[in-house]
Amino acid sequence: MVSKAEEAELNRLETQVDNGGGGAWEYLSLVRKLKVRRSHKVLNHGLSILNDSRKRSGLGQEEWTLYEQVAIAALDCQALDVAKDCIKVLQKKFPQSNRVGRLEAMLLEAKELWAEAEKAYASFLEENPCDQIVLKRRVALAKSQGNIAVAIEWLNKYLETFMADHDAWRELAELYVSLQMYKQAVFCYEELILSQPTVPLYHLAYADVLYTLGGLENLQTAKKYYASTIDLSGGKNTRALFGVCLCSSAIAQLTRGRNREDKEGPELQSLAATALEKDYKQRAPHKLSLLSSVMKGLKVSP
Repeated sequence: MVSKAEEAELNRLETQVDNGGGGAWEYLSLVRKLKVRRSHKVLNHGLSILNDSRKRSGLGQEEWTLYEQVAIAALDCQALDVAKDCIKVLQKKFPQSNRVGRLEAMLLEAKELWAEAEKAYASFLEENPCDQIVLKRRVALAKSQGNIAVAIEWLNKYLETFMADHDAWRELAELYVSLQMYKQAVFCYEELILSQPTVPLYHLAYADVLYTLGGLENLQTAKKYYASTIDLSGGKNTRALFGVCLCSSAIAQLTRGRNREDKEGPELQSLAATALEKDYKQRAPHKLSLLSSVMKGLKVSP
């Protein structure tokens, strides 16, 4: 994941380049290093270098890296003619390269030539069954065609080999949620939290799924993970603050009349409500009355 300092540097360079201050190559290099997708910017600034023979020749061997980066950005932006031109240049330079072959298959995807793209990926996997990029492209291919169940199947097979791929676990969780397969999504988020326990996004998503599942035990666990999200984000996650209030209210309704005492519940709920009120006063004072109405409905008060 990109740190705040890295994000700030990326934004600084982007503003500098957009304003004509130079530094396009440094910006493009940082985009590659951080593995972020800013396709329109990459396409524009990359072409500004590739279309200038002096700038292009000054890159040395990095010229081919830029052709590849621009080709992928062009595919993202549906600038298929640009992508095709970049791939042709790379084909001429590296005629037997599997890396260039993957770009050709991605161009087939972009053209929605699904069968031809699948055939190309299958050919790569025959040669190297553990080609990580091709395995991921096969998942993307299934998603592009709306075959979510097939995408889930491929992702599960992928994770049998690449179990430490956090992005794949998150993708699988989101696909399960899209099909309302919440119990399976819970398992994915548990894997993510075990491997990266300090990422608030995973705690929040896990809590959301548990809250959706409902039931006393799930609600109690969801409240704990909403609370941990608040803690990990420095108390500034509005969604998690609402989550604590919603869980506390639902738990109170489920345990009404039972001999169960939730000692932390009312205090935590009150702290969350107070934090929400403060947040709304600062960022959306015109919606304070709406917040008060919602809190009243949940029987929550700061």
